[in-house]
Amino acid sequence: KSLGNGFFDAVRKGGDEAAAELGNVELIFTGPTTPTAEGQIEVLNALISQRVDAIAVSANDPDALVPTLQRAQQRGIKVISYDSGVAAAGRSVHLSPSSDELIGQTCVQLAADALPDGKGKFAIVSATPTSTNQNAWIAAMKAALPSHPGLELVTVVYGDDVSDKSYRETVALLKRYPDLGVIVSPSSVGIVAAAKAVEDEGRTGKVFVTGLGLPSELAGHVSAG
Repeated sequence: KSLGNGFFDAVRKGGDEAAAELGNVELIFTGPTTPTAEGQIEVLNALISQRVDAIAVSANDPDALVPTLQRAQQRGIKVISYDSGVAAAGRSVHLSPSSDELIGQTCVQLAADALPDGKGKFAIVSATPTSTNQNAWIAAMKAALPSHPGLELVTVVYGDDVSDKSYRETVALLKRYPDLGVIVSPSSVGIVAAAKAVEDEGRTGKVFVTGLGLPSELAGHVSAG
């Protein structure tokens, strides 16, 4: 989705390991500097011009990339998506890292566990509004809510997988909902930004942050409470 994202740094490491194991594989790991479909289309066009053999992409928008990826396929390039899916017309296979339903149920369960008697308000800090996996996980969270009648989802905001924006959206949430108990962020960028905002706003111990993120990036926030 973008460079400079800890999750995709881990993806690159795994790709390098797999390429070495397979042998005779050159891995080009690239992406836009900001997580937008327009940025990805520019990168994809460059890869098509390089006549790569295959493209694997985590989509910032499931539909916007389709025409470009169809052109790649017409030129004999194998196309798959992973993490955040491309619409079926633009790829041959999608690799999903986990069960959407399980992620949604687990995030809601974590929110309930953090609140006294499982009752209170929570908000979601997502990545982009067009992110396939984020939207699937949020839909699964909403579907799991009837099992937790004490939980109230007050809103979903979008930090666009950008640290600064995710931070500002979290600060706005804390001001808008002074009785907010939990923030759930299924974005590895958003969860770190949300945790920092909670600390900076003096809400540590009052607002619980959970979701999907990298332990290496979250250890300091866990230690801080």
